[in-house]
Amino acid sequence: MPKPVTPLLTVDCVVLDAEGRVLLIRRGRPPFVGAYAFPGGFVDVGETVQSAAKRELMEETGVKAGKLALVGVYSDPSRDPRGHTVSVVFLTRVRSAKAKAGDDAAAVEWVKPGPRLVMAFDHRAILRDALRIAAAGQHR
Repeated sequence: MPKPVTPLLTVDCVVLDAEGRVLLIRRGRPPFVGAYAFPGGFVDVGETVQSAAKRELMEETGVKAGKLALVGVYSDPSRDPRGHTVSVVFLTRVRSAKAKAGDDAAAVEWVKPGPRLVMAFDHRAILRDALRIAAAGQHR
């Protein structure tokens, strides 16, 4: 039986610190070069989505994830101009962490969430959902 043609599986990790800042990368590669995004990327074959989220966070920022909580699954076929991707998004909290850009991140910054952030993909909606979960105390 031939393999079905399906969307690509990705992960994103929303990281909040004790000051309410979010850890964002500046994209170094197309699409959305220079825009803010969450650390994330493609899931490798044989890898769980949780392991992928932790790996991508470490590769792109040097930050170790704490406990992961599911924010949601984002699957709009138009969310990525490169093609149909499905992202499983996790939230984690850290007390504080020194972040350093790596992998395909041009820069990494701790940023106060606000309406002026230019964000890649559907990451503004993801941020809204993650902040709602955090405010409700559904993740500690």
